[in-house]
Amino acid sequence: MTPEKPPAPSPPRPETVFDWVEHRDSLRRQNGLHRVLRPRAATEDVLDLAGNDYLGLSRHPAVTEAAAEAVRTWGAGSTGSRLVTGTTELHATLEEELAAWYGTEAALVFSSGYAANLALVTALTDESSLIVSDRNNHASLIDGCRLCRAEVRVVAHSDPEAVRAVLRESPRPAVVLTESVFSVDGDVAALDRLLTVCREHGSGLLVDDAHGLGVLGEGAGAFSAFGMGAPADAVATVTLSKALGAQGGAVLGPRRVVEHIAQTARPFVFDTALAPAAAAAALAGIRLLRGQSHLPARVRAVTRQLREELLDHGIGVGEPGAAVLGVPVGAPEAAVAWAGRCLERGVRVGCFRPPSVPDADSRLRLTARADLEDDEVRRVAHVIAETAPDFAALSGG
Repeated sequence: MTPEKPPAPSPPRPETVFDWVEHRDSLRRQNGLHRVLRPRAATEDVLDLAGNDYLGLSRHPAVTEAAAEAVRTWGAGSTGSRLVTGTTELHATLEEELAAWYGTEAALVFSSGYAANLALVTALTDESSLIVSDRNNHASLIDGCRLCRAEVRVVAHSDPEAVRAVLRESPRPAVVLTESVFSVDGDVAALDRLLTVCREHGSGLLVDDAHGLGVLGEGAGAFSAFGMGAPADAVATVTLSKALGAQGGAVLGPRRVVEHIAQTARPFVFDTALAPAAAAAALAGIRLLRGQSHLPARVRAVTRQLREELLDHGIGVGEPGAAVLGVPVGAPEAAVAWAGRCLERGVRVGCFRPPSVPDADSRLRLTARADLEDDEVRRVAHVIAETAPDFAALSGG
């Protein structure tokens, strides 16, 4: 009788089930991808080109006083989801005025732009749908695609012809998914051409206008800036936390579509509503912008000036379409070090590394502000140039 083989030894068990996170952390550190939370003070002697307060409204007296009054009137929190107790008169007024300003039939406010994007994609597609998604779309749109179970075709960045080719091949009901202003490099999508392509094939256009609201055209959003009116076959999302200086997000479009999202989108139905203070601040921001249409033009002028100053210093930077500039670096370690040297000199810049950008494509991200003076823009460019890495050494040249 053949003796039974002894059982194979079991692999050593970790002390705890989450020991693997230390290994992942070690890999991130080795690859220059470890991130650190850096609390900032209420007041700093720093020129901030990392945040998204494009028009300088987050500290505008009208905005902050509206938020403070809302806290005194409504309390600190919204107390529930929008369909229970979370919808206040402030939310209703904000949606009404936001839709009127943006030029759509209706608006629906969420607790964040991220939640609004998840709701947009998941409520308007299902397993029978096709989504044609720009390669450079924001993570919130990508996550929406993953959740909705639709077929997703990723196409070349800002290429309406690539979109047309995919739509021509597919018999499925389709939507095209894009940002208006892409969040990493600040280039602007050809929304007018994309809408034309969509209409050729009976498809819908879904636009993340987070970085376009308050910046493109006279500030009233991408549909207005592109002369698209209130399209019946397009829906947009916006954030209230950038140009409006507040917090939250919204979906804007035809009333029947917005009402469908309110009935079916899990990020709306099950999420606690936006706090009244943030709703009031966003409403104040809209009312300010309606009377100060020079602000969008000013932030674009600052962006152009900053680019010209950087080019004069020999710093390569892409052509701006709105208020974002990307400065390619390459290695994540070099981008982190460069941003750190800028901060030591009193200039805060964004530092984008994978997974926010592709591998070997790390960069500084600069966001212009309407309240920057010309001499401050010159100082920013000077600091960035003086602290720049040796690109020849980085490339091995």
